[in-house]
Amino acid sequence: MVTLTVDSPQNLDRARLTSGLVATVIFLTAIAPLATDMYVPAFPRVAGDLAGTATQVQLTLTTFFVGMALGQLVGGPVSDQRGRRRPLLAALVLMAAASVVCALTPSIGVLMAARFVQGFTGGWAMVIGRAVIVDLATGARLIRVLNVVAGVGGIAPIAGPLLGAVILQLSHWRVSFWVVAALGLVMVVAVLVAVPESLPPERRHGGGLRAFAVAGRLVLANRRYVGYLLVSGSAMGALFAYVATSAFVLQSMNGLSPMMYSADFAANAAGMTVAALVAARLAGRVATRKVILTGQVAALAAGVAMLAGAIWFGTPLLLAVVCFLVLMTAQGLIGPNGGALASAEVPEHPGTGSAILGFVQWVAAGTIAPIAGLGGEHTAVPMALLMIAGAVLSMIGLLVLARPAR
Repeated sequence: MVTLTVDSPQNLDRARLTSGLVATVIFLTAIAPLATDMYVPAFPRVAGDLAGTATQVQLTLTTFFVGMALGQLVGGPVSDQRGRRRPLLAALVLMAAASVVCALTPSIGVLMAARFVQGFTGGWAMVIGRAVIVDLATGARLIRVLNVVAGVGGIAPIAGPLLGAVILQLSHWRVSFWVVAALGLVMVVAVLVAVPESLPPERRHGGGLRAFAVAGRLVLANRRYVGYLLVSGSAMGALFAYVATSAFVLQSMNGLSPMMYSADFAANAAGMTVAALVAARLAGRVATRKVILTGQVAALAAGVAMLAGAIWFGTPLLLAVVCFLVLMTAQGLIGPNGGALASAEVPEHPGTGSAILGFVQWVAAGTIAPIAGLGGEHTAVPMALLMIAGAVLSMIGLLVLARPAR
């Protein structure tokens, strides 16, 4: 670990990719799943305590996703202009403050607004953390580190619901927001200790909306970057089709208990984590595009099997469990590698590239989740169609848009 002050020329020369820095970035990636998964089990109690409807409580999740998307879109370019460390620290402080407001909220409207700020600042922090990695690593090492970040960070979706359920059983739903606020302050300390300024002044870009628009045009003019953007965004959409409807498929349609559903959810998240860690080991040994394609084929097979089971066999439990595990494991091969290759295509604008990537992923998450539930809680056909569509679009991104130059 290194402890560095902000923007000192000597410190910029000493910026290195240390284990402490990688651990801190992993910590940052846990913001979204923890702030979401810890809170979801308490939805019915939140509605009762704040005199809100189920739809209003659901909107507090939507505003969080919107904030995440916008925070990443804005945070990356700002960090390209101002450097990484100061904007990152500011985002974490504001995120902790927004979490306190969530914990003290007197009404559902205030909670919606605070959740938006929480998501915005959390997305801001996540995209800067990713940009720091891109600043300090290239090639196979960049792919390896981003896969490790995704793999170890995958523990958060496993622990989040379990921690939230424990908090709900022993205390009040507001305590989950106090926990997120405390974690935000811990992140501030971690950044102060382990994250140096990784973007020296000579590599920064001028600020303003015009500069951001120029950088965005340059990034989006890169055909291969757009291809990998489609790879990751489509995979994210398929993932959230599962997240939004798996409870209905396994519990409402197949009679699985909430405890067994939580165990299955954790096992699927573990499969994604293991796949991402395996992909990290393969970086530099096996072509990353082949790893992504393997995941895409597996995800497509899971979607086709799920659709067939939903149409002709009433979505049997064993089929659903296997398809969900295959889909989630495939995401561990697709998402981190697609994001890493996208970042590698635009090394001159890492913050902007990372911001657009995060924006697309979270817009996909926020858009697909409600669409997946349009068929109601007694059919898996819409979810299966979205799984197939996500896999197909992801393959188009890899094989058509991001095809290697001749």
